[in-house]
Amino acid sequence: MANYQSQFMKTLTERGYLYQCTDEGALDKAALKGVTGYIGFDCTAPSLHVGSLVQIMMLRHLQKCGGTPIVLLGGGTTKIGDPSMKDTTRPILTNALIEKNKAGIRQVFAKFLDFDGPNAAIMADNADWLDALGYIQFLREVGPHFTINRMITMETAKRRLENELPMTFLEFNYPLLQSYDFVELNRRYGCSLQLGGSDQWGNIVTGVDLTRRMDGKECYGFTTPLITTASGGKMGKTVDGAVWLNGDPGVSAEHHRTPYDYWQFWRNTDDADVGKFMRLFTDMTLDEISEMEAFEGADINLAKVRLANETTALLHGAQAAAEAEATARETFERGGAAAGLPTFGTPLASLSDLSILDAVLLVELAASKGEVRRHIKGNALKINDTRIENDTRTLSESDIDNDGVIKVSVGKKRHALIKPV
Repeated sequence: MANYQSQFMKTLTERGYLYQCTDEGALDKAALKGVTGYIGFDCTAPSLHVGSLVQIMMLRHLQKCGGTPIVLLGGGTTKIGDPSMKDTTRPILTNALIEKNKAGIRQVFAKFLDFDGPNAAIMADNADWLDALGYIQFLREVGPHFTINRMITMETAKRRLENELPMTFLEFNYPLLQSYDFVELNRRYGCSLQLGGSDQWGNIVTGVDLTRRMDGKECYGFTTPLITTASGGKMGKTVDGAVWLNGDPGVSAEHHRTPYDYWQFWRNTDDADVGKFMRLFTDMTLDEISEMEAFEGADINLAKVRLANETTALLHGAQAAAEAEATARETFERGGAAAGLPTFGTPLASLSDLSILDAVLLVELAASKGEVRRHIKGNALKINDTRIENDTRTLSESDIDNDGVIKVSVGKKRHALIKPV
C-alpha cells in the first residue's frame, strides 16, 4: 500500500474503497488541503438502495477527513439515462416522475452527511445547467473535445457494438453530459474530484479530461471495485429484491425497507463478508474490526449483530437499531410475535375471506401466489409458528394471538404481522 500523507487517501485505501485513481499522488497532495469531490445519483427510482451505499460512505469519509462532499442529483441526466453496464436502453421517464424520484432520494443524505459547518455538504442538481443548455451552443463548446473514435472504444458502446445491440444517439450523448457536469461543478464550487463505481471509470476520465481541456484545471477521478458477496453475488441483491434505503413508504409503497428488515439484511451477512462490510459500511475503527474478524464459531453472530446495529444506526438512528435487535431476539430466541416486525392491517370483518395465499402477499413475503405455493410445498410457510400444509387454508379470528396479531413466517428469518382492525 502506498505511503499516503492525507487522511482521506489513507482512509479510503485502508477500508477497501480504492480500485482505480487517475493520479493517486497528486490527489493525495490535494487532499491535504481539503478537496471538494462529488458523486452523481440519477433519479431512476424514488429511493436509493444498498448498491449506492458504498458511494454515500465515500462522501461521508471525504467530509470527516476535511473535504467538501457534493451530492449531485441527476435531474438532467436522468432524462437521457446512463447506459453504463446496461445491454438495453433505459426507459424514458417523464419530468413529473423524475421530480417525484428526486424528492424520494433526497431524504437519505442528511443521515450520512452534515449540511452545516465549515465544510458543509452541498446538494446540487445538474438540471440547473443541463436544462438551460442550447443544443448548438453545447455542440460548439463541448463537441470538439470528443471524437467518435474514442467514444466507441468506451466499454458501454464497445459491448453494444460487439454484441450487435442497439445504442441510441440519445444514450451516446450521456458521457458528454456527465463530463460537462464536472466542468460546471468545478466552475461553481471548485470541485476537483469525482468518485464513483468501477462502471463509471470511462465517464469519470472523460470528465477529468474535459475540465482540463476547457478550463485548464487539474482534476481527479477515483473509483471503487464492484462490491460482491462471498458467494459471488452482487451486493444488495436478495430474493426479496433491492434493499432500499428509504425506511417508510414515502412517495412509493414499493421502494422502502423497514428498519427491522434493513437490520435483518445485515444480520444475515455471510461469515466471510462481515469484516469487509464493517470496513465499507460502518464507522467502526479498523482495530475494532480486526478484533471481530477473529471471532469463530457461534461468536461470529455477535459480530453480525454489531454490523447490523452499526449500519442501521447510521441510516435510521440508534433507537431504531436497538429496537430491531430486540425484535429479532424476541422473535427468534423466544418465538414471539415482537412488536417491531413489519405490520399490515386488514379489516376484521373480512379476515375469514383472506386466503393464505393473499395473506402472504399482503405482508410482502412473496411476490406471487405461485411463490407462496412453493413456500408451502417446501415446508417454509408458517402461521403463528405452525407450518401450513394446504394452500386452500383461510385465516380466521382464531388465528389472532393474545397480542391481537397474526404472525406470518417464511423460513426462519422472514416474519411479518397481520393486525385485524
